[in-house]
Amino acid sequence: MQKLTTDIVIIGTGLAGLSLAKYSSELNPNLKILLLSKTSIDECNTYYAQGGIAVVHDFIKDSYEKHIEDTLNAGKGICDEKVVKHVITEAPKRLKELINWGIELDKNQEGNLDLGLEGGHSQNRIVHHKDKTGYEIETKLIPIIENLPNVAIKTSFFATDLLMENDTCLGVIGFDDKGEPTIIEAKITVLASGGSGQVFGVTSNPFVSTGDGVAMAIRANVALKNMKYIQFHPTALYEPNKSQAFLITEAIRGFGAHILNQKGERFLLKAHKSGELATRDVVSKAISEQMKIENSKNVWIDLRHLDLEDFKNKFPKVYEYCTEEGFDITEDLLPITPASHYQCGGILVDEKGATDKNQLFALGECSYTGLHGANRLASNSLLEAMVYAQDVANHITEIISNSEEKNCETDALKYKNIHHEEVLQFRNQLQRIMKYDAVYGTKQDIITSYQMVSEMQKRFKMKFKNYNSHPFLCETFNLIQTAEIILKESLPVNYKRVKAIKKTKSKL
Repeated sequence: MQKLTTDIVIIGTGLAGLSLAKYSSELNPNLKILLLSKTSIDECNTYYAQGGIAVVHDFIKDSYEKHIEDTLNAGKGICDEKVVKHVITEAPKRLKELINWGIELDKNQEGNLDLGLEGGHSQNRIVHHKDKTGYEIETKLIPIIENLPNVAIKTSFFATDLLMENDTCLGVIGFDDKGEPTIIEAKITVLASGGSGQVFGVTSNPFVSTGDGVAMAIRANVALKNMKYIQFHPTALYEPNKSQAFLITEAIRGFGAHILNQKGERFLLKAHKSGELATRDVVSKAISEQMKIENSKNVWIDLRHLDLEDFKNKFPKVYEYCTEEGFDITEDLLPITPASHYQCGGILVDEKGATDKNQLFALGECSYTGLHGANRLASNSLLEAMVYAQDVANHITEIISNSEEKNCETDALKYKNIHHEEVLQFRNQLQRIMKYDAVYGTKQDIITSYQMVSEMQKRFKMKFKNYNSHPFLCETFNLIQTAEIILKESLPVNYKRVKAIKKTKSKL
């Protein structure tokens, strides 16, 4: 088993991981920084982010106070107000840095930043690059990181577990691109591994979003918080044979799109006064309920009344995809359905991105900072990644000289070939269980889903004694563990109480 050493190891190469590497490198060019990606460096949620970044820019019409209020309202009273204020007031600085890094953002006819509107926002404040802002950020930032002399990048590296000793993280263990078991010892370990969308049957997330960071944290007894709050994006294109859904970006509703039921009626105004521009949780719930009433698998989004040329200019990605799939947006309604989109809970961190374990930090979607609460306000996630990347960089470059550096003692990791079909059966079953109602359905829906996933986890452990002997096997176990913790937190309070009483009696 090979062993590598570094000062900082960052697991994940989305905006959170890349910007942390850049900030840390700038603060201390002598630090050895290692970035790990389990596939290619650009395969992450950032790359697919269509919307943009929520930033107060027009201080005549908008204000920090309005953005703060919108974020708190979207979060349903669960947000940490101190964190919300910090992230939103830091946003203009981080936006300026993005522009200095060469990120191009859309301008209006006057040459100022074009500010879009999305659900839950009281003002136009979304800066964007067409409908592929994440792609613009990721592709511009990668070459910058690759040219930093003190930053190394390992692609196709699958981290299986954190290396822990006495509540201190000493690095990670996993398989390199050749399947070679590898220990990476580090003074600081950062989980920036993204979300867990692939837990669900239909998701907007790419295939790499399998809850790896959360699952590693579970196995290392790292504190988590609010994992039950999964945000569903209400307007994913309904394509029955595809688990990875194509998003009809929320900015299109800000542009004037309507959502219709099977009778061709707009129904969202009955659910909320903001109609199509209500927050994602409200719109997703209303669509889900409408589909039950009509016994249908989708509702419709209507773009027919929108100016075609303006639409093609602002949303080229959506237009091109719909055209390729045979839709004429000037004549056709597009079928849509809610899809799992964002993990609002995660690994609990403080204002400096630190977990409850020494030398271990978490950043981006896998973390829980308190910004999003029960429901993320649209386009606040890229913003959070940028702000916390700077905060984490400042902190770890201050403390790294005092961090422990010691040889890790761990069980040897051995690569074993597996029968993919046997493992795939567990994934397929999990995704059949994990639908919208598994988390937000009736009490019995949630209880039944939890019991099924718990039983599945038992069967998985019995069948596969060493979950960490192959990347695909470990990734599947990560999905099951993450699903189980999501559902466990979602259980009705009475069910938890009854279970606790039974457990206590069994010990007597």
